[in-house]
Amino acid sequence: MLKHAASDYLASPKAMLDLRTLNARFIENFVRNDVEAHDALLHRDFIYIRGNGARVDRATYLEGWATGFDPKIIVYWDVRDEHITLIGNVALVRATNKEILRRNGRDIAGMSTYTDTYVYEGGLWKCIQAQITPVAADQAPGDDTIISIYREGVRVAAAGGPH
Repeated sequence: MLKHAASDYLASPKAMLDLRTLNARFIENFVRNDVEAHDALLHRDFIYIRGNGARVDRATYLEGWATGFDPKIIVYWDVRDEHITLIGNVALVRATNKEILRRNGRDIAGMSTYTDTYVYEGGLWKCIQAQITPVAADQAPGDDTIISIYREGVRVAAAGGPH
């Protein structure tokens, strides 16, 4: 019976809505350096793969999460071009972030795209892997796909895009 209930949920629009909500929470946790809330989203076997290919275990990843977002340095952050694919009880949540870093009075823009892999177990979505890849300028999604914008750590807008 549980199996049937899970498959009904996974085939429903609610599953996609829940994944969009989780993605937004993931970002909020980053901007607020909220380790406790973020820890609750992660699978016990979670691994993070950096843009340079380095694999980071769950504990080390969470240590870095506590100070990963500094609003004096990351003066602009957006989420754009979100795509979610559901395959059975696994979901791929993909989006791109544009950031502007302020260092020594200079602003430096960059983009990265991420794939967060979630598994649905025991009635909960848990992120089992996060992977980030730098985005070349000619591959950057347009501003019309922006979902949310943060300026100096404060969410200021939800604009454009499909949401």
